[in-house]
Amino acid sequence: MELRHLAAFVAVAEELHFGRAAARLHMAQSPLSRQIRLLERDLGTALFERNTRSVGLTAEGRALLEPARRVLGEAAVARRAVAAAGRGEVGRITVGFAGASGYSAVPPLTRAVTSALPGVELVLRGHMYSGEALARVADGSLDLGFVALPVREGIAARVVRVERLEVALPDTHPLAGRDEIDLAELSGEPFVTFPAARGSAVRDAAMRACFQAGFTPSITQEAPDVYSLLTLVGAGVGVGIVVRSARNIQLDHVVFRPIRNRVPALDIALAWRATNPSAALRAVLRVAEEALPTAGPTAG
Repeated sequence: MELRHLAAFVAVAEELHFGRAAARLHMAQSPLSRQIRLLERDLGTALFERNTRSVGLTAEGRALLEPARRVLGEAAVARRAVAAAGRGEVGRITVGFAGASGYSAVPPLTRAVTSALPGVELVLRGHMYSGEALARVADGSLDLGFVALPVREGIAARVVRVERLEVALPDTHPLAGRDEIDLAELSGEPFVTFPAARGSAVRDAAMRACFQAGFTPSITQEAPDVYSLLTLVGAGVGVGIVVRSARNIQLDHVVFRPIRNRVPALDIALAWRATNPSAALRAVLRVAEEALPTAGPTAG
């Protein structure tokens, strides 16, 4: 039993006229009649009662009509699903992110993908520092990652955010009333930072900035994420250096101040393995171009 035979049967059953059914199927009447005969031979029964003036369904034909319609409908759904998969409209994409930059970028990306690609499931992996996300994109365990530039060979990336570093202080700190802070003024202060071993681009940039300001930070405690870091700052455990997006996390007793020194900004990029063959990934990247436009050049 072939789908084309069922399609021919349904057309004749609905039109009850071989000529009209042939026209509907854009074929000649002779091959249509042949397909009906092949189907009847396969089923071992007549499906139509024919005479020179009319065509009618037999009891067997009436019994076949609804199942045949369902089979053709399911086949059409299968074709559409395959075509959608080829266009990247179905699939599963894993995204790694961490920190204030990731928290700011993930919601617009997720909303845009959900709206434009309802057949694509985004699996979000949070609490992942830039170095971790980059390593996982490279080994294929992540499809996309929010990372700080530079990236390694074989990884494609597009900058979606340019982040400036700022100082986070307890609101009772003597420097909290300043409009901006010279990093040298933080020499000797206890610092709260992200873990050294997990590839935090923000920590690395903060350490470099302090070294350039002439001192090595005295790290009193490490925090696993930006929310925990700011909580410790608000509790008076120490000061922290974070990206400007951390201002979106509103905690009591924490203030943010720009850095007076000339500190390089961080280019935050959406990164993927250049050889990843996923059509769903390509579709998500197209949506991301609108949801997360390419950021402007880095300011010094």
